[in-house]
Amino acid sequence: MTLTVLFDLDGTLVDTAPDLWTALNAVLSENGYGPIPYDRMASLVGQGALAMIERGLAEHGVSAERDDMKAMYASFLEHYSANIATDSRPFPGVEAALTRLSVNGNVLAVCTNKLESLSVLLLETLDMADRFAAICGPDTFGVRKPDPEHILKTIVKAGGATDRAIMIGDSATDIDAAKAAGVPVIAVPFGYTDTPVSELGPDRIIDHFDELDAAIAALV
Repeated sequence: MTLTVLFDLDGTLVDTAPDLWTALNAVLSENGYGPIPYDRMASLVGQGALAMIERGLAEHGVSAERDDMKAMYASFLEHYSANIATDSRPFPGVEAALTRLSVNGNVLAVCTNKLESLSVLLLETLDMADRFAAICGPDTFGVRKPDPEHILKTIVKAGGATDRAIMIGDSATDIDAAKAAGVPVIAVPFGYTDTPVSELGPDRIIDHFDELDAAIAALV
């Protein structure tokens, strides 16, 4: 039976922090705030753009009113969409791993807290979108990780079955969602998290995508 392999996007498949950082700092600057140091980005990414902006403001010790957040969010989307893959690149070994998985008959999907439209735009710009049977953001189904329904509905949209699926991610958001969905989860330690994935209890950790095939084989 076909295996459905689900991937988180930011911090797992693609190193998007450089372009997210640029867009976030542009919005902060427009609103009179200084830039966020790049080394803080790993703890700001993971729950979508709105949460990232809120966390960026919290770095300055402030919280924005709802109307301010709405305007900042719209500005962020404009900046980010226009420069979505200026410096964002797949992590080492990703494209070769995706090719191997597809050749071996697996179905690939993306389950991300990035908006579906931005996820598709990013992957299309990087010539990766056609690799995936489904690309699902929090707006696709009205739920977001760590809600397990985000994973379960992505599996269905990709044409898969829950008992033949596996999740690859980089944070507690991914790991907690997979566990709640009853899906094995593999973590990468080079993504965006303020808690090391070794402390979050994934089923396996891989340091490079060259190790993905063996990790999957050990779990399914």
